[in-house]
Amino acid sequence: MLDTQQAVVTEDIQFQSGPAILSARLYHPVAKPDKVVVINGATGVPRDYYQHFASWLAEAHGMACLTYDYRDFGHSLTGSQKQSRVTMADWALIDIPAARTEMRRRFPQAKLWSIGHSLGGMFGPVQPDFDQIDRMICVCSGLVTLRDHPWPYRALATLFWYGHAPLAVHALGYLPGKALGFGTNLPSQVYWQWRKWCTAPQSYVPEIGNTLPANRWADMGKQVDIFAFEDDQVVPPEAVWRLADLYGSGARRHPLSANEFGLSEVGHIGAFARRNAAVWPRLIA
Repeated sequence: MLDTQQAVVTEDIQFQSGPAILSARLYHPVAKPDKVVVINGATGVPRDYYQHFASWLAEAHGMACLTYDYRDFGHSLTGSQKQSRVTMADWALIDIPAARTEMRRRFPQAKLWSIGHSLGGMFGPVQPDFDQIDRMICVCSGLVTLRDHPWPYRALATLFWYGHAPLAVHALGYLPGKALGFGTNLPSQVYWQWRKWCTAPQSYVPEIGNTLPANRWADMGKQVDIFAFEDDQVVPPEAVWRLADLYGSGARRHPLSANEFGLSEVGHIGAFARRNAAVWPRLIA
C-alpha cells in the first residue's frame, strides 16, 4: 500500500456496448495511473456495491477503476425489464469486453486488470478480447451446480431454480427478485440462461466452441488469480476450482477463510463489502 492517499476524482460516464448504452462510474487519481481496473459485478449486484473497493483502489493504490451495470439492469436500465431480451451471455461476452475497451480508450498506456466477482469472472476463459487484459482476478467465480451447495442452502437453491422463481418469471416476464428476497429484479432471459447453467452437470462447458467462443486462455500467457472462500455456500470452493481448470495449469488458486482476516464470515458477496476491507489487499497482491 502507498504511504499516502491520493486525491481521487469520481465521474459518472456512459459507454457503448453493442446496441446498448451502459451507465458507469469512474474513480481515478489526479495523477496519471499506470494500472487501471474494471470491476465486473456478480449477477444481480449493482455497481454501487463496489464503490468502497473502487475508491480504495484509487486512493490507496493510484489505480483508475471503473464500475458499471450490465445492460437492462441497475443504472443501465432505461426501459422495462419485461421487454428485455438480454441474456447472461450478452452481459459476459459483450458488456464486459465493452467496459475494458472503454478503459483502454481512456488510459491507453496503462496496464489493465479485470476483477470479476462471481459472474464477472465466470466467463473469463472464453472472453473475446484477451489482448485487452494484463491480469485477471476472479473472486468467488465458479462452475456451480446444485450438488455443490451445502444443506440447507441447497434447498433454497432448488426452490430458486425449480419452485416459485420460475413460476414468477413465467407469469411476469421478468424475475421479481425484490419480491422473492433475491434483492434485485432481473430480465427473464438472464434468469433462464443462469438457471440452465446452474442446473447442468457441467455448467456452460459443453457449449464452449459452439454457442460460446473457444477457450484460448491457457495459450495466451495471461496472469489469472482465482479466489475461493471456504464459507461461500453459493459458489463453494469445489465449483471455483472447476473454473480454474478451464483457465489452465497456470491459474493461481487462492483458498481463503474468513478467520485468517479476523472476520466471522465473508461468504459469496462479502469480499467487496467495506466491513471486510481486511480482505482487499490480498485480492490484488
